[in-house]
Amino acid sequence: MHPTQRSIARAHRALLALASTLLAAAAAAQPIAAKDAEPATRAANAALEGTLPFADRSDFDDARRGFVGTIPGGRIGIAEQPVWNMERYAFLDGAAPATVNPSLWRQAQLNAIHGLFKVADRVYQVRGLDLANMTIVEADHGLIVTDTLLSAETAKAAIELYYAHRPRLPIVAVIYSHSHVDHYGGIRGLVSNDDVRSGKVRLIAPDGFLHEAVSENVVAGPAMGRRALYMYGPLLPTGERGQVDTGLGKNLSRGTVTLIAPNDIVKSAYETRTIDGVEIEFHLVPGSEAPAEMIMYYPQLRLLNMAEDTTHNLHNLYTLRGAQVRDGMLWARYLGEALERYGTRTDALVAQHHWPTWGQDKIVAYLRRQRDLYEFIHDQSVRLLNKGYTPVEIAEQVKLPPSLAGHWSEREYYGTVSHDSKAVYQFYLGWYDANPAHLNPLPPVESAKKTIEYMGGADAVLARAHTDFRAGNYRWVASVLSDLVFADPSNRAARELAADALEQLGYQAESGPWRNAYLSGASELRNGVPRLPPARVASDVLDELPIDTVFDLLAIRVDPAKAEGRTIVVNWTFTDSGQSFVLTLDHSALTHTEGRRADRADAGVVLSRATFLAVLARQKTIADAVRDGEIKLDGDPRRVGELFAMLDDADPAFPIVEPK
Repeated sequence: MHPTQRSIARAHRALLALASTLLAAAAAAQPIAAKDAEPATRAANAALEGTLPFADRSDFDDARRGFVGTIPGGRIGIAEQPVWNMERYAFLDGAAPATVNPSLWRQAQLNAIHGLFKVADRVYQVRGLDLANMTIVEADHGLIVTDTLLSAETAKAAIELYYAHRPRLPIVAVIYSHSHVDHYGGIRGLVSNDDVRSGKVRLIAPDGFLHEAVSENVVAGPAMGRRALYMYGPLLPTGERGQVDTGLGKNLSRGTVTLIAPNDIVKSAYETRTIDGVEIEFHLVPGSEAPAEMIMYYPQLRLLNMAEDTTHNLHNLYTLRGAQVRDGMLWARYLGEALERYGTRTDALVAQHHWPTWGQDKIVAYLRRQRDLYEFIHDQSVRLLNKGYTPVEIAEQVKLPPSLAGHWSEREYYGTVSHDSKAVYQFYLGWYDANPAHLNPLPPVESAKKTIEYMGGADAVLARAHTDFRAGNYRWVASVLSDLVFADPSNRAARELAADALEQLGYQAESGPWRNAYLSGASELRNGVPRLPPARVASDVLDELPIDTVFDLLAIRVDPAKAEGRTIVVNWTFTDSGQSFVLTLDHSALTHTEGRRADRADAGVVLSRATFLAVLARQKTIADAVRDGEIKLDGDPRRVGELFAMLDDADPAFPIVEPK
């Protein structure tokens, strides 16, 4: 088993556990109910309906095409706490209410269509039973499955749904299209580690898959997890005034996230495999939607699988949960290559989200639009940054041309032109906009207090904000009242009006993540942030990490106030792996060197990896491990205790819309 293969799975399991705990806490607190749409929101949403081709129902025809069957109610798991439940979205029938952008409502209805679908001869998809899709190709004697959904429970239910309607052929290969967890987390619902280790099942992944799967989620995992609660809205009630969709799918399933290391890595830009009689050409597209990603072409089936590089919406060049910015120009280039290489040889195009596209003419037109979508945002953002415009100014100016914006598949259901254009600026120039006034501004609380003071005090700000709220100026009200809340978080009137403004912005948002973020912020302004114990890296996360990575995780937890002026050097020897390290604390920085011993160390520690991880997970103390003979110490053992006392804990529920 690869030393990192379970770490990311456990990290996401911890996130789901956090979401469940926070949801329970919010329910127990009897949160303040959401409000109705204001006149300005009703007018804005009504006006949008006249600008888009709502009479065109072809996407609904495509989303239902080839329907074979589904799971009753789309419910997976035990009745009291299902890991997936589409019955929650029954409210999506009918016309859009005033509290939901009508375009997002349409997308939410499309994403609510769920079950097993026949795409073409020998090709099936399970859609709407998790955030992502599972694609199944019938080979000569078995099945080739692309992507596993997020959870083992939903993956198992998906394959059993397939078997309920098709022959029970064995799975001979599984393909991970890319390194995001909703595409590999269900693997143990399909195959076992023994199946993969023995070679009975080929598990194929793009080069760098394991590294990238871990790197996005471990070091900054607590912050990403907290931000993901805003992006996906799992703590929001489902309904017309709450969570309706993510744009990319309904939400994240709440089952068991797993991972098995691949045994077949695609390393070249183009590689061909023949699996059980089915030829597949793999095209690596790293640095597009994911750092490690590939698309697949099946020449015998005239089938193109675009992984997540095309979807029926604008995707993210920057994801709101936080991650490295993606290269829009490179993304467009990959789409252009796919268009040239496969476009006229493809009768059906599938992806690992949303529904397929059929017919050469439609496929070519779709690939051209998707290519030009990312190219346009990249090029126009760069054009404007080279004129000296800042990210906020660029976001206000870059608008999609009607030839793109008029098509449903290029709408802003997930990414937005606004935050994608800011991502392009960040990709090239970083956070600094070159204005010296922004080089070292006051921190949020201090800045907010001075701003409110200059504006005449809290009462004057509130009076003006109420006027702007009635006029529908919700962006400004949210901005100025954020200052007032940061200046005085106990000001209940400010919190309530700020929440009202965020709520109306959420009701108007076409992007699922923007709606979820706005409504999550409004909820926390009204009800406060549910508190949890400090976040710690659990032992089952640490268990699969290399020791040098574990030392890196310790380094990012050093509290400089406790470490300043102190120097500690500790030799570490691991009895099971034979590894040795020198760990050095100096200048409030913790560094380590492998394969060495310091001659003048303050202390030496000899132990097994398991004991080390148990101590870090606080399952036992150093003193207990020494007493039980699991740790041998030399030198001054107090120095080891001092070192561990300097480590800080992350906060899994840090405030976002109010000061810490």
